Order: sequence, then structure tokens, then C-alpha cells
Amino acid sequence: MDKSALSKARASYSQSAWVEACEAFAFAESSTALAARDLDCWATAAYLAGRDEESSDAWSRSFDAHLAADEPELAVMSAFWSAFGLFQRGEMARGGGWVATGYRLVDERALDCVGVGYLAIPAGLMSLGSGEVEQARQHFERSLNIAQRFDDPDLRAMACLGIGQAKWAGGDAGDGTHRFDEVMLSVTRGKVSPVVAGIVYCAVIDGCQRAFDVERAGEWTRALNRWCDSQPQLVSYRGQCLVHRSQVLQMHGDIAAAVADAEAAARWLADPPRPAIGMAHYQLGELARLQGDLSAAEREYRRAQEHGRSPQPGLALVHLQRGEIDLAVAAVDMAVAGAGDQIALVECLPAAVEILIAAGEVERARQASDRLRRMADRGESAYLDALALHATGSVRFAEGDALEAMAPLRAACVQWRRLEAPYQEGRARVVVALACRALGDDGTAALECETARQTFAQIGAVVGLRLIDEFFEPATEQRLDVDLSPREVQVLRRVSIGRTNKQIAEDLFISVKTVERHLSNIFVKLDAPNRAAATAIAGEAGLL
Repeated sequence: MDKSALSKARASYSQSAWVEACEAFAFAESSTALAARDLDCWATAAYLAGRDEESSDAWSRSFDAHLAADEPELAVMSAFWSAFGLFQRGEMARGGGWVATGYRLVDERALDCVGVGYLAIPAGLMSLGSGEVEQARQHFERSLNIAQRFDDPDLRAMACLGIGQAKWAGGDAGDGTHRFDEVMLSVTRGKVSPVVAGIVYCAVIDGCQRAFDVERAGEWTRALNRWCDSQPQLVSYRGQCLVHRSQVLQMHGDIAAAVADAEAAARWLADPPRPAIGMAHYQLGELARLQGDLSAAEREYRRAQEHGRSPQPGLALVHLQRGEIDLAVAAVDMAVAGAGDQIALVECLPAAVEILIAAGEVERARQASDRLRRMADRGESAYLDALALHATGSVRFAEGDALEAMAPLRAACVQWRRLEAPYQEGRARVVVALACRALGDDGTAALECETARQTFAQIGAVVGLRLIDEFFEPATEQRLDVDLSPREVQVLRRVSIGRTNKQIAEDLFISVKTVERHLSNIFVKLDAPNRAAATAIAGEAGLL
């Protein structure tokens, strides 16, 4: 055996250099077979580096190697991790085969080992998925007892996580949340292995989103990001977990990072195709719509539908932004009627309020708003409260009562700011500006409008800029001896945030040649040689 290569592999593994460890283990094995414990390390490193097939192969061979070395307890662990990797990739039959293999070994050898607790985890998850909450809790409690008896922090974390999920499913949200916090604290303090850290984060964020607890989701995402920064080769986010992180990043206004995560999730889930791939394409559609690329948004929504995820309410909002009001109303009506759970309903109702107001069906918009308010009142979610306040204020303004709209709209702005949701706060500010203008307070209206405009421009939310252009004429008072038209100001503002001519044309529903003509006029009026210079001059003039 090439001992120097094996030493390098072991050293790389101990230093969390997962890619280098994989390469070194592979090179060392080219001369002779690796010991079972080295195969364990290789399998773990490959998983953490995102090499799933390589990881599965190493775990399978480590199982055989542990049996050959008369280490049945460790072979049971190899069987569990083989099953886990396959379950992660949606290969349920093969994964179930490995669980059965592990149990058979336990029975044949009459083993009393920590692996028995690990094997109970998939059983608990299966019971949870089929609605057998009490049975699931019993499986996880059994795992927790074994974890404590053998002092195994990884098993303890997974068991506590499962108990928390069972508590949630059984209606005890408070205790379930406490379990989640306890487990995530152990992750961020480095008390569990990197593999388990990724499992825990994905499950906790999924739970937070189901409970509409976006504050907790954001807090734990930031905490885990700091932990991951210490291990640059770690692929801790994968598949559905990446989609959830993208949603968290989107809410906090980090659109570029959200797009990167959603694209990575789509690639990860596509080969082989896994159920959550529809979620990834829907999220890409949401981000494209936010950035103003309606064609790309529609394409991604339709891909989501091909993979079993409803394209609504995103596609209905695309219809609205294109001015296809009847299509938008029909689509969102179907989405609300077909919402199978509270999560889908909460996603659809705000879109229904927006679309129905645009269609002039204010009474139906009020009904959707009231329904959202009742859902918010049943829980303690700041996110649901913000949605309900926003919807209530929008409906009151649409009913012609601008004064009564102000209180819920102002409260919505406060809630969105507290939740660090800049896009939603900007949307609420636009309605506040409209209400102020209706009440004759043009000064406050202009201030709210410009605050929202700056927010949208900063995060790249072109859809928000379009909304402002729809309701407010762009300011043309300038501190320059030039007179840009309102349309030229719209074009220049989009140039300033990096939009291409084609994108600007789609934003403003004009041709690319018309955009080019406007830019030519802008360059002449501002005496600017190019886009960068025009942006700088306009910025100094207060146009942007």
C-alpha cells in the first residue's frame, strides 16, 4: 500500500478537506484494499463533498469490510448510512433493503449497540409520513434512549429532531419548537458531525416554514452559514434544503444568492429526478418574476408543473403583470379552491387579494383578506400577521377609505422591517404612498414612494419598480440643465441597476430599438459617452 497516500488521505479527512480526502483515498486504494474504518472516512468525505454515488459505494464496501473484520456493530452503522444516502436520493427500495439488512444483522448476532437506535430513525420517519404520529414519537424516543445510553451526540440530535417533528405533527408546536432550537444549538456549537448538521438544518428550516416562523428560519440560517464558512469544501446544503435556503435569502433581499441556491438545487435534484425538483423550478420562477423576467418566470413555473408542483399563484401573478386580468383571476381562483393545506392557502391568498383588487372585485378581495386575517389570529406568526395587515390595508384603500387603510399598512411596514423582508416592506410602502396621495399629503407620498424605489433598486426587484411606474409618474425635476422625459428616466433607472436593453424593453413593454433610441437621447442630453457615465451623472443629479 502507498502509505504516504493513505496518510495524506487521513490527514485531509481530519482537516475537513473533503475533496482532497476523496482523491487521496482513491489513490491509496489503487495499490491495495482499504481498511473498513478508512472506507468509513471516505464515504463520509464523499457525502460532504457532494459525491453521492462515490459515498454510497464506499459505505457498501465498508459494510462488507466490517463484517470481514468481525465488527458487526460497525457494519450495522454502515448499513444505516448506506440506507440514509439512498433515501436522500429518493431510492426508497434500495434504502429499505439496507435497513432490513441492518436489522437482520442485529437479530442474528443478538447485538446491543448504538446502531439499533440509528435504524429506528427511518422507521420513525416512515410513521410520521403516514400520519402515525404517536408511533413515530415512540420510535424516536427509543432512539433517544439508546443515544443517551451510548453517549452518541449524532443519534441524540436526530432523535430529538424526530421528537420535535412528531410534537409538531401532534399539535404541540411549542415543545416541538423547543426541540428544534435545542438541536440547532448543538449543530452551531459543533457538537454533531457535519453530515448530521446538514440533516438537522434542512428538517428544522422545513419545520419553520410550515409554521410560518420566518424569524427562526432566518436566525438559524445565518448561524449555520457562519459554521459552514469554517469548512469551505463542505456541501451541507443539497436538494430541498437548498430550495428552503433560497426562500430565506429571497425574503431577506439577497436575490443573487437566492438564485444561485435555487439553480444549484435544480441541478442537484435533476440527476436522478427527485420529487422536490418541482419546488426548485417554482422558486426559480419566483425569482425570475421578482427580477422582471416574465418569460423566464413562466418557463420555470411550467417546468414546476411538469414535475408535479402547481405553478400557482406565481403564474397567475405573471398574467397580472402582463395585464391579462381575466386569466389572472381565473388562475388564482382555481389555486385558492385547490389549496390542499394551510401552507398552500397562505401562499395563494395574498396573490388573490392583489389580483382581485386589480380586477375591481373588491368585495371578493375583502373575503380573501378576512380569511387570511382569521388564519393569522389562530397562531402566533409575525409573518402571517404581516401578510394579513398588508392585505387588510390594501383592501381598505381599494374600497376608497384611505384614512382607515393607513393603520394596518403602517403596521405591516413595521412588521416587514422587523422580519427583515425589504421587498414586502417596499410593496407595503407603495400602498401607503397611494393612500397619502389620496389624502392630499403629496410630500409624504413622495417620500414613501422614493423609499420604496430605492429598496427595489437595491435588491434588484424590477417588479417593484414596475409597480411604482404604474402608479406614479417618474419625477422629472432635475438639478441639470436638461429635460429627460419620464420614459427616459425609467430607462435610465433600469440602466443603473444593470438591466440589459432587452430586459429594459420587456420591463417597459417596448421594443429594443425604442430602448436604444431613448439611450441615444439620454447620452446626448447628459453629454455622457456611455451607460456608466450617464448613470453617474444622473446619480449626482438625484434622478436615481
